[in-house]
Amino acid sequence: MKDHAQAVSEVLRAAVYAAAQHGLQTRKDKSEAPYINHPIGVAELLCRVAGVADPAVLQAALLHDTVEDTITTPEQLETLFGSRVRVIVMEVTDDESLPKPQRKQLQVINAPRLSHEARLIRIADKIYNCSEMRPDSPVNWNRERKLDYLNWASTVVNRIRGTHVELEALFDKTVTERKTALE
Repeated sequence: MKDHAQAVSEVLRAAVYAAAQHGLQTRKDKSEAPYINHPIGVAELLCRVAGVADPAVLQAALLHDTVEDTITTPEQLETLFGSRVRVIVMEVTDDESLPKPQRKQLQVINAPRLSHEARLIRIADKIYNCSEMRPDSPVNWNRERKLDYLNWASTVVNRIRGTHVELEALFDKTVTERKTALE
């Protein structure tokens, strides 16, 4: 029981850290939901749909946007959560110094090179983001931009098919539903 409690504690420690780092950041939806809902949602999908119970993978899911979107450094992640978490997070972290089109293309190109753990996070991240493509959200995104995102996300996920059947099925269902809602 102690091992289970320790694992849960490690995951919750990452959630607390991610919440502090993302602070007052909000999502691009109409309600401006707290940004932390996103990494929590990604970790929850991994746990519920993919059955992931590995604390390091769940920590990485919770922390997957900290280096990209906050002042957190890879070194801080390693100090606080260990090298495995840092490595997984860095696999799914875009290089913000590059132009957005290049970052998006690199996600497509590099997807097959990701570790299994990073692939799981990448798919869950795309599920969560695609689920937010609604007629009224993200704010200031027209229909074409939303459809472009859904198609691009599909291209990324298609490059890592075979990672997890249930996650991929949920991704496909989500994209189909969102495209239908946007018609």
